[in-house]
Amino acid sequence: MRLLLVEDDKTIALGLEYSLTQDGFDVTVCYSASSAIEKISTEDFDIALLDIALPDGNGYDICRKIKEKSDIPIIFLTARDDEGSVVMGLDIGADDYITKPFRIRELQSRIRSVLRRSRKTSGGDTVVNYGNVAVNITQGKVTKNGRDVFLTALEYRLLLTLINNEGRILTRNQLLESIWDVSGDFVNDNTLTVYIKRLREKIEDDPQNPTIIKTVRGLGYQISSK
Repeated sequence: MRLLLVEDDKTIALGLEYSLTQDGFDVTVCYSASSAIEKISTEDFDIALLDIALPDGNGYDICRKIKEKSDIPIIFLTARDDEGSVVMGLDIGADDYITKPFRIRELQSRIRSVLRRSRKTSGGDTVVNYGNVAVNITQGKVTKNGRDVFLTALEYRLLLTLINNEGRILTRNQLLESIWDVSGDFVNDNTLTVYIKRLREKIEDDPQNPTIIKTVRGLGYQISSK
């Protein structure tokens, strides 16, 4: 998933680029309004994070340019938290607004939230396929060979976490954090092993030799469509 980051503070930009790349995004960084507008005119993105105060313009103008071309989600990053700035940003099409300084996990949560909302309002369902398994993210529905696969809330959350990080190896601790954050219940390492096993039994053709949810020995787990 392609992400445009417009931030003139290079220290902040480098930190965000690293964290978001680790989160599975293909990040393009621009340090000025002019370079961002040039990128927008020649490339397509799935989401944009825009600083408002830039040396040669502002994030509002970039937001307008983006909206002229597509309706991707936009989050403003800014030191301003006055009501006028918030209202203006939202009125011209931004989906969210986060004030500096912020925690990276809060930003990651905001990104996931606006992407979910964007999928639900895009006029169609978002479906990802892994061989004979189809996951309708919009409806929260999983099928295998056209038949419904019934997952518990935690099993589905585990599957969705892997899907949202396709191509990235997730450690057991990262998966545990994701499940715990949503359920509010304590999930220990042994329980995670059980959930991985149950999930594989429901979606894999051969759970003993999984081709969808793969174990990367010594590192963690990875979902793959190959």
